[in-house]
Amino acid sequence: MSRIGKLPITIPAGVTITVGDEIVIAGPKGELKVPHLIKVKVKQEGDQLIVSRKDDEPVSRANHGLQRALLNNAVIGVTQGFEKKLEINGVGFRLSGGPQEIEMSLGFSHPVKYKAPAGITLTTNKMEITVSGIDKQAVGQVAAEIRAFKKPEPYKGKGIKYADEVILRKAGKAGK
Repeated sequence: MSRIGKLPITIPAGVTITVGDEIVIAGPKGELKVPHLIKVKVKQEGDQLIVSRKDDEPVSRANHGLQRALLNNAVIGVTQGFEKKLEINGVGFRLSGGPQEIEMSLGFSHPVKYKAPAGITLTTNKMEITVSGIDKQAVGQVAAEIRAFKKPEPYKGKGIKYADEVILRKAGKAGK
């Protein structure tokens, strides 16, 4: 039995779940659709969502924990939302922008512009970017795309890094 898959998901007040070919989770922050994976049963009992598998085949076992994790992330997303923080470090680096588009000066010959997809909000504060939304996968993908413009380098630590990321520093050239 999957350790994650067998845990029930508690459904908070104000969240409605419709189970079909696609599982629709609606809450105060929005609505998310999660695909109903094969060989996995999802049923709602009171204020809990139970995920079980139909048989003990490898595909069923793999999908069991995955289905539960996707549903749990959707429930958390429509109630609380997700966010990732990025920091920009470097002399001459600049950041400006609004809720859907940011412009960064990262030492290139041109400014770098990034437009967020629907459902994602970008908030800037000095040299910090906060990516927030209800879909955990989309928030992580946008944060990774922004970080990829200028990854932090190991000598001076310049670049875009996650707020909780630790950059392992290397020693520079040894002097005489």
